[in-house]
Formats: sequence, structure tokens, C-alpha cells
Amino acid sequence: MITNFDYLKNESKFSSFASVAISAEKIILMDPEASIINSRRAMEFAIKWMYSVDKELEMPYQDNLQSLMNAEDYRQIVGPDLWKRMDYIRRCGNNVAHSNKKLGRDEAMLCLENLFIYLDYIAYCYSDQYEERTFNQGLITERIEKAKASKEAASATKEELAKEQEKSAKQELDLKKLIAENASLKEELSARRQEQQQTYVPKPLDLSEYKTRKLYIDSMLTDAGWTEGKDWINEVELPGMPNKSEVGYADYVLYDDMHRPLAVIEAKRTCVDVAKGRQQAKLYADLLEQKYKRRPVIFLTNGFETHIIDGQYPERKCSVIYSKRDLEKWFNLLTMRTSLKFVSVDKNIAGRYYQESAIKAVCNSFDEKNRRKALLVMATGSGKTRTVIALCDCLLKAGWVKNILFLADRNSLVTQAKRSFVNMLPNLSCSNLVEEKDNYNAHCVFSTYQTMINCIDVVNDKEGKLFTCGHFDLVICDEAHRSIYNKYKDIFHYFDAPLIGLTATPKSEIDKNTYEVFELEDGVPTYGYDLAQAVKDEYLVDYISIESKLKFIDQGIVYDELSEEEKEEYERTFVDEEGKIPEVISSSELNTWIFNEDTIRQALNILMTEGIKIEYGQKLGKTIIFAKNHNHAEKILEVFNKEYPYLPDYARVIDNRMTYAQSAIDEFADPKKMPQIAISVDMLDTGIDVPEILNLVFFKKVMSKAKFWQMIGRGTRLCPEQLDGEDKQKFYIFDFCGNFEFFRLNKGRASAKMIALQSAVFNLKFEITYQLQSAEYQTDRLIAYRNALVREMSERVQKLPRDNFAVRQHLKYVEMYSDETNYQALTYGDTVTVKEEVSPLIQPEEDEANAVRFDALMYRIELAYLMGKKDIKARGDLRKKVKGVAGVANIPEIQAQTDLIQQILTTDYVEEAGVDEFEEIREKLRNLMKYIPGQKRRYDTNFEDDVLSIEWKEAELENDELKNYKAKAEFYIRQHQDNIAIAKLKTNQPLTSTDIESLEKILWKEVGTRSDYEQEIGEKPLGEFVREIVGLDMNAAKEAFSEYLTDTNLDSRQIYFVNQIVEYIVHNGMLKDFSVLQEAPFTDQGSVVEIFKDITVWMGIKRVIDSINANAAA
Repeated sequence: MITNFDYLKNESKFSSFASVAISAEKIILMDPEASIINSRRAMEFAIKWMYSVDKELEMPYQDNLQSLMNAEDYRQIVGPDLWKRMDYIRRCGNNVAHSNKKLGRDEAMLCLENLFIYLDYIAYCYSDQYEERTFNQGLITERIEKAKASKEAASATKEELAKEQEKSAKQELDLKKLIAENASLKEELSARRQEQQQTYVPKPLDLSEYKTRKLYIDSMLTDAGWTEGKDWINEVELPGMPNKSEVGYADYVLYDDMHRPLAVIEAKRTCVDVAKGRQQAKLYADLLEQKYKRRPVIFLTNGFETHIIDGQYPERKCSVIYSKRDLEKWFNLLTMRTSLKFVSVDKNIAGRYYQESAIKAVCNSFDEKNRRKALLVMATGSGKTRTVIALCDCLLKAGWVKNILFLADRNSLVTQAKRSFVNMLPNLSCSNLVEEKDNYNAHCVFSTYQTMINCIDVVNDKEGKLFTCGHFDLVICDEAHRSIYNKYKDIFHYFDAPLIGLTATPKSEIDKNTYEVFELEDGVPTYGYDLAQAVKDEYLVDYISIESKLKFIDQGIVYDELSEEEKEEYERTFVDEEGKIPEVISSSELNTWIFNEDTIRQALNILMTEGIKIEYGQKLGKTIIFAKNHNHAEKILEVFNKEYPYLPDYARVIDNRMTYAQSAIDEFADPKKMPQIAISVDMLDTGIDVPEILNLVFFKKVMSKAKFWQMIGRGTRLCPEQLDGEDKQKFYIFDFCGNFEFFRLNKGRASAKMIALQSAVFNLKFEITYQLQSAEYQTDRLIAYRNALVREMSERVQKLPRDNFAVRQHLKYVEMYSDETNYQALTYGDTVTVKEEVSPLIQPEEDEANAVRFDALMYRIELAYLMGKKDIKARGDLRKKVKGVAGVANIPEIQAQTDLIQQILTTDYVEEAGVDEFEEIREKLRNLMKYIPGQKRRYDTNFEDDVLSIEWKEAELENDELKNYKAKAEFYIRQHQDNIAIAKLKTNQPLTSTDIESLEKILWKEVGTRSDYEQEIGEKPLGEFVREIVGLDMNAAKEAFSEYLTDTNLDSRQIYFVNQIVEYIVHNGMLKDFSVLQEAPFTDQGSVVEIFKDITVWMGIKRVIDSINANAAA
């Protein structure tokens, strides 16, 4: 029997894998699954053989197939196209060995073809005499014909093959032994492979629709727990299509256990836009709905990009196809779901008017507006967590959600949130993934972003993967402003669930991008309740800022302005190795590596003198000092203890460096315990709740407005009877670093988007590659440089683990930029795509950090040069770094580069340099950066500082009073339904002039002014406004219509119609717009004209409606 692998027998060195490959082809007709297993084993043996003969391949920590294939060196050698073919063989082998999925001859044939191409590559690289060959399927198909012709011969062949299969199944390969056997071949074959590989042409995967499904969609379905042939059926015949044959074939249909369709999947080729299958899939769904009386969910996918059409929301992208239990849960929720229009908020959880308004605004957005995202902007201390708990309660009761995910970026915030949920919703099962490693099945899961990322791919239960893309029905993102921007955005793309963002940042300060993420108009959150309004409503307290200018913090330490004695200390302290002293120490260096005792003393004196005190002025109220860094915090404590020795334990440093930080926070939060002053670095900026705080001290610059408002929020909580029996009315903010002034001048400045170093370097390389396409740069050296960059970048992308959930979100672009050919004609659009889709995924390499930072600096200079610019700052940084290296020139590696270093420092070499020269600098000096002496040494000084000014300022809070007037009025009216005038409106009794005066007092004096009412509500009579809020009592409504509800002459349709009117007026209070009678449910049994043939009956009903309306017209 001739096979495609016989040529391997001609060279003895291939014997370790030749026989298994030959066996795989021989048994394909008899047992396709055994053939797949042999293809996998032949590939494994061949890989092990490569490791044994190639010196560039080092054996990884494990010698299993997965580890051998995924080693970076190996992937780099074989390239992405070949690796994908090999990975297909591995996955098929695993499916045969470990799952119930049955694979047939088609898959086995594809495995053989991929194995052939892989072994052909080995022959090309390592063979003594390579001959070009192609895979010949005809050798296998001919055997089918021969078997049909002669059954006896076929039977004999089958017996012979069974023996051969038994023999090959026992064959094993010990890698260590193989390495020892092939040691003598290593030098020769490694050199041959390096030479031959340069001319090898990879055979890219040309994916037909069928193979797309095989490689990508099938693995997506298997990953989600579907079983082919059981709950997943391919090519389902559907009669009734509008084509000639009147029959269509749905690519996939997914079924529940009762064999009712849950979803239909339309697959298109990888290169085809998924939208092309939309109409086809819709027709299939129509046919399935007709037959089974339930419309299946539609998925459109090409293997890389997947869209979902669930019948509830507009078509949208989703990360992968849902699991069976996700789809079953979706259909169950659809049947349970009730309207959110009249939700009842639990007042014990969220009893304040704005909390109820926020909940109703989100419910309205989700229900009436059919949106899937909402952003709540609520001042710190106004009860964001309570609001979201009560909202979850409403959504759970209304059947909108079952599983909830609460995400925050700090362990302490996660712990606090879970504690609050458990206390207020005791019947909801909750789990904190940070602390509880075995309680994944709770209905409400709390996690940090990083913990959830780590769980997505590894947490399973008896049904398979647990955190599938449709597992959660609601995702809550705490402090949205901090988390949306960073690397965790992939979580939001992965989970296909409605999203609620919570933030305390004032809505005018939120970055435009945050509003875009939540699909909202800039500056208009779903609901906003800011500090100004909370202060006006007396739910939070206001602040006074004491803005102090200290000379050194404002202007730096200027040598010429010091006293003679201080000048001597300055000279002794700051003289450098060349005997020079700096003219000025800049203010940014203060409290970083220079700590001036008198500056700290002056600040502490202002705090201790002017700060709010308790116990009749004897004790400073609880205070947080925000320090610049740990050394600064420790110095503040040292100076405090020196200045106030009679106040032991009064101040304490609380930051991430301490063990048992939480117990220290608890002691600070206890009004009966010390310390009174917590000196913090980042730890107390956000997320702690200490109502007793009376003073905040900003001893550092805060560049982010979002963070600044978070920090201010530490002091806004109410605290009854704190000040010698009086309630807390204000708190003080001592600002020594010009933060208030900075934010007044830089209104709306957003937090910077942080980017990892390796991602920044990748972006720079990509932009350089884009610029190098210009005609002026087509020299041999620059072409070679561009090719090298392309090779480096494509290899970095190839190394990304395809089974990682974050990588899968961007798989289309990862595959695209793994292939060098896609770098040939780059556009500006490519640079934007890579920045968004690929570079954030790039993993750090095991490279020295200082060297990588130097790479980034040099690439910046190169890019500026290619764009016709001079990056003066970057060139200045280059000189500084080279000067730093020159300062330790006794090191042999640095001595070897003396000429280049001197050229940079003493000539105009950098000014005249081009890309070639910059690359030479980068390559020769990058590994010297680690020798630059570390941080500047610390200096402790005690120069006399001056207080330039102290300004006391009232808080400058903006608020939207009008937008909250209506919410406050509604809340007040609902809370006071026992008021005589309000009760009369509720029970359909006419109002007297006294009643109207009562309403005017409530709405025009207590809740707000008449002007507020007219600007927000308009000319609407007060009675109508109140009636629309409280509705009409059901008994009063039935009494008004009693003549018609008890009239035995009315038919069933007329009684149904009158009942619908009663229902409407009970909910809405009035019926003034008669056009609603032309819509459902009023028209369910016919129009007004059809139902009331006798018009006098209808006119009588209308008179009742008019009288109800008239009773509210005050």
C-alpha cells in the first residue's frame, strides 16, 4: 500500500516518526478516529525529534505536546501558518481522546494533509536531498474503489492494518533518550535548518466556509459546552425558503433538552463580513419560529467576529456564542420579565428621593428606551451602593436578571460592597471571588477586575465552563472612571450583559470617552446627583478650602534667596562631583528626594492651629494628610513627633507598606481611639467611610480631577452631635500644593490613559514601519530595517496565547498582524487599529526594564525624525541618560562604547543623525542603561520656609437644582399621601381653595420656589401634577364608572374597554390624551366605533372621564 509519507523511510534519521505517519494514512478508511490519534502522535514524535536535533530549541519544563508546541522558540521557528495547522491536529486528537465528539473521515483527511505539510517542512529543513511533493488524496480515494471491487482483498488488508495499528499504538518516544541519541547530529542539522528555512515558502490556510466552521466555530461551540450531534446539529434542512428548491440548510441549529431550537447560527467565510448572512439567518429563524412557536436567537459569525440578534435588542457584537444554559436562562427570563414602568423601590434600602429617582431613571432607560447601558453619577457619601442594591432588588423581582457581577478595582471596595448586599438582600446568594475560591455559583458575584480575568478561562462546574459570555445578566462597574480606561475593558466586551457604571466624579468633570462607553450624550448621565445638591438637601456636608502657598512648594529652593548660614548648608548638601551646585531646586523635587523640615513644620502648624477641633477645642478632629510618597509620609510623622512630643500616638502612617493595614484603618475610624491624624499614600484616597473626618490635607499634587473628587469625598459624610453636641456642618480642606487653583485653570482635564511599556514600544515600532513606506526611505538599509521591525512585531503577535479570553476578543486582528504580508501597505487606519486592538495585548518580554525604556526613547526620536520633527525633550533625555552612563565609565562594557558616548556628548552627532545612526545608538547603548546609578540619594534639609499667603474660600460647587426639583417634588408627594389635599386628589374629590393653598405651600415653598415649578413643570395646574404622581385610588375609579361596570346591558367587549380605562386612570391619574384609545390594549377587541355602536353610551363614559380630570384641575 503506497502512502504520502513513504519518502520518509528513505532517510533513517526520520524513522522515529515515519512509521506512525504512514500508519495514520493506512488506517484512515478503517478507523478515522484512530487515524487522527496517529496523526497527532506522528506530529508529537516529529516535534520531539526536532527538539533533539536543533540547538535553538531548548526542552521546556514539561515535554508534553502542549508545552513543546507553545514554547516561544518553537513557534518562532515554524511560523504562524504551520503552527495553526499543527494546532488543528492537536485539537482534533484531544477531541477524539477526551470528549464524546465523533470525528469522521473529513477531519481525519484534513489532519493528514496538515501533518503532510508539517513533515514536508521538516524534510525541507533537515533532509539530505529534498524533493518537492504535494499531498495526494487520490492515493486514499483509489483504495476505496479497490475495496469495493474486491471484498476478500479488503478483508485481508483490514486484518493486516489492525495488527499494524496495534503495533503503532504501543510505540512511545522518550525525548531525553532521543536527545542523547541525536547529539552528534545537532550541529550539522541545526546549521542546515537555518540555511534552508530562509527559502521555505509557508502554505497559508485558505479557509473555506466549511473549514472556517471546523477550525474556529466548532471550537467556539465545544468551548461553550455544546455536543455535536446531540444539542448541536449541522446543516439542518428547513423547507419553506423563498428559493427554487424551497429548501434551505441552516449551518447550525442549537437545541435544548426537549429538542426545541435555542439558536440558529449562520457561518460565513473568514474573509466575509458577518452581516452578509443576516437575511438568510432571519428567514431560518422565521421558519423555526413557525414550527416550534418560539423564535430562536440568531448568531452570525465568521469565526473571528460574532453578532447576536436576540429579538429584544438591536443586533450587537458579542464575544462568542452562548452556552446552552445561557440561552435557556435567556428564554426563562423573557417569560418572567415584567414592565419596569411602575417598580416599587424598597424604602428600607434606598429611602431618599434621589436614590428612588436614580433607580427609576435606570429602569426607564432599560425598559422604555431599550438601552443596555446606564451611568449613575452620585456624590461620594450619597449612597451609591444602597441605590444599586435597591436597583438590583427591583430587577430581580421584575424577572430581568438572575446573575449579577459587581466589579471594583480594589479588594477593599469588593469586600465592602459584598457586605452591604448581604446585609440588605439576605436572600440573595453572594460570593466574593477575591476571598472565596470555591463559591462560584452564587447569583451575585463580587470581584476585582484582575481576579475575574483569571477566573474566566479556568472556573468550571459539572456542565463545563461557568463564566461564559452570557452567564451574567447585569454587570455593575464601581468607579467607572478608573476602570473603563485601563486594560480591563476586555471584560466588558466579553460579558454580553447590560452594564451599569457608578462614579462619584462630578458629571461636568467626567471624560467624554466615559459617556461614549455608556452610549450617552457628553455631560448627560442616566442620572446625576452631585455634591452641591446633596449639601443643599442636607444629606452631605460642605467644605471650606484653606489654600496656603508655601514659598518652597510654590517656587522651589533658590540658592540666592537663602541666608548665609543656609547657603553653606546648601553648598555642602548639593555640590556634585565637579564641584558645581544647582542654582535652584525645583518644587517638583521637593518631597520626592529632598525633604525640608521647616516646610513640613509650617504646614503642620497651619493644620494644628486652624483645623477643626473637638472636645471643646482640646483635640484636632479626625484628619487625613495625603502625602506624596512613603518617605514623605514618614518624614511628616518624624517632624510631627518632634514638634508635638506631648501628643503620642496622635499621628500614624497608613499606607500599602504596612502589614495589617485594615486594622489600622479600623482604629483610625473609631472616634474613641487614636490616631487623630492618618498620613496616607494612596491607601485612604478612596473607598473608606469615616464620617468623623473634619480635616483633609493635600500635601501632594493630584493631577486627576476624578481622583481629586474622590479624595474630597472622604470628608463629606454627615456626623451627628460630633462637635460638642452639635452636628458636623463643614469640613476643612488644607491645600498646600495648588490643587484647587490647578483645576480652576484646567477645567475638565481628564485622567491620563496609562499604557504598558511593552505596548508603547510596539506602537512606536508600528508607526515607524508605517512612516518607512515613503519613497524617500527606500534605501537598502532602511528596507532591511523595516523588514526586521515587521518580523519582530509579527512574531510578538504570534506569541499571544490564543486560548486567553482577552486575546480572543481581538482574534481577527491578532491573526491579521501575525502575518508579515499584512504589513506590506499600511495605512493610518492600521496604526489606529493596532493601538486599540493589538498593542494592549502584547506581553512583556524577559528584558531588562531600563533597556526597554531606552528602546522607547530612541524609537520616539526615530519616529519624530521620520515625521520631519525634532523631539527636543526626547533628545534632552537621551543626553541625560548617556551622561549618566559616562559617569560610570570604569565598567568594561561601557568602556567598549567610549567613542560613541563621546560623540553624543561632545559633538553634534545626534543633531546630524538619521534613522541608521539612532538605531546604532539604541542597539549599542540599550544594555548599558542598567548601570546608571539609581535614584538620586535622599536629602534632608532644614531651610527656613515662608508662608506666602493663606486664602479661605467657600466651596465652588455647581449644581442642577432644576433637574432635581421634579424628583424632589415627586418624592415629597409620595411620602405625604395623608395630606388632605393630596388624599382628595387620590380619591377623586373636588378641591377647595384651602386645599389649593396647601398645595402651593408644598410645591412653591417647601420643595422649591414657584419659579422652579414653572421652569421645570410649566403651566400645568398643581392638582394635575399631583394626580399624575399619586394616580387614582382603584375603589374611587370603580365608583366613578360604577354605572357602566354594573350595567347588565353592556356586552363583554364594552365591559373590557371600560375596565381598561379604569386601569389606565388608576396608573396615570387622568386621561386627557384620547389618542391613546386608538392603541393597545384599548383596541384589543375593536375600535371605539366598533365597540360602541350606540354613541350615547360612549358619550356617558367620556363625561365620567372629564369629571375625573376636572377634579384635579386646580
